[in-house]
Amino acid sequence: MRSRSSAASGRRGPASVDRPLASLLLTADEAAVLRDLQSPNRSVRRGQEIISEGRRCTTVFILTEGIAIRYRILRDGQRQIINLLLPGDFAGVRSCFFENALYSIKTLTKSVVAPVPVGRLIRLFDTHPRVAAKLFWSFSCETAIYAEHLVALGRRSALERVAHFLMELLTRLQLIGLADERSFRLPLTQETISDALGLSIPYVNRVLHQLRDDGLVRIKDQQVVIDNVEELSALADFENMYLKPLSIAELLAEHE
Repeated sequence: MRSRSSAASGRRGPASVDRPLASLLLTADEAAVLRDLQSPNRSVRRGQEIISEGRRCTTVFILTEGIAIRYRILRDGQRQIINLLLPGDFAGVRSCFFENALYSIKTLTKSVVAPVPVGRLIRLFDTHPRVAAKLFWSFSCETAIYAEHLVALGRRSALERVAHFLMELLTRLQLIGLADERSFRLPLTQETISDALGLSIPYVNRVLHQLRDDGLVRIKDQQVVIDNVEELSALADFENMYLKPLSIAELLAEHE
């Protein structure tokens, strides 16, 4: 059995598409439909681009193992990380609906992806509409994450941004079985946090030292330990409901 930290740290375990499929609440038959859409899994080395900004994108990738980032390089060379992709996440969905990809996606660790031509996904609306609805419904969570990041960048202090960022990662990794109650393993560098939160690296360093000195967070050798989850959540004003959208069944039940 793969350890909880193996996928997040990038160490290969048995490749599997069951983890991302489980997050869609698919039946066994529906999961089989989605598996049939996928091309064979591809191993991707650390630091390799899966999708490049400005290039045509016609394939969606399911990240089955490893960690990746969605980002843009600005004219002055600075990098803005839009979000982190975890096992089970889809890469390239939005890029396929534009002439060229709007953002780049690159692996932070050795990863495995399952390619799915976007045309096959679109045809699901004709052949398997319920599977298509569940699949595209799952993307609502990603949209909510973007909105929370906008709030963080626009209104939260540096300390609150870092605290919220770490709480979000803890929750997301818990949902896919890659974190325990208060810790996870992830290749989080100060540069990555800086680029994700719009802060300078020295500022991130000061914030992390403050969180450590306050007995809230420790980061060492890629291991993130949140010593006081309740206090860090309160500091960040963190509410995890945006990471847990209703299923289609739940939504329909509310309107029956």
